[in-house]
Amino acid sequence: MVQIVFYLFVLFTLGSALAVLLTKNVLYAAFFLLLTLLGVAGLFVLAGADFLAVSQIMIYVGGVLVLIIFGVMLTHKTDTAKTDYTEPNFILTKHRSWLWALLVAGGIFSVLYRALVRGNFVLLNQGEPSYRSTVDTIGRQLMTEYLIPFEIAGILLLVALIGATTIAASSRTK
Repeated sequence: MVQIVFYLFVLFTLGSALAVLLTKNVLYAAFFLLLTLLGVAGLFVLAGADFLAVSQIMIYVGGVLVLIIFGVMLTHKTDTAKTDYTEPNFILTKHRSWLWALLVAGGIFSVLYRALVRGNFVLLNQGEPSYRSTVDTIGRQLMTEYLIPFEIAGILLLVALIGATTIAASSRTK
């Protein structure tokens, strides 16, 4: 069952990555990139790299991709043609798209639910005390053994952020 879920995530990730390449609409490409990044996070979870999966979602999906989508939405030119919402073809097309969306979402939910119910997750097995989450291990090391390099990296990122803000502010005033 785990192999089937793995291959489904691989197909999902590759399909959405291919859609990023082939779509001509930048906003759609950003949404397909969202699906690709979520698929990669799922592959990280299946590989037992939970820290990388959480980092993938927090940094790329939560930060970078939202910034890209905001940038696209703020700079996207809207079409000036008005749509007639009372036209019968528009109403039929709208309802068909909802039907397809519900069917696809229901199928994905049923596959993922079945995989979740039948899966044998290491974190849920309390009888194996030798397993330790990578998030726990990395967190403990960052706060004890590597505290000074971690703080230096944080200060360098803060200095870079202040520098970028200063450069952006000075270029606007000219």
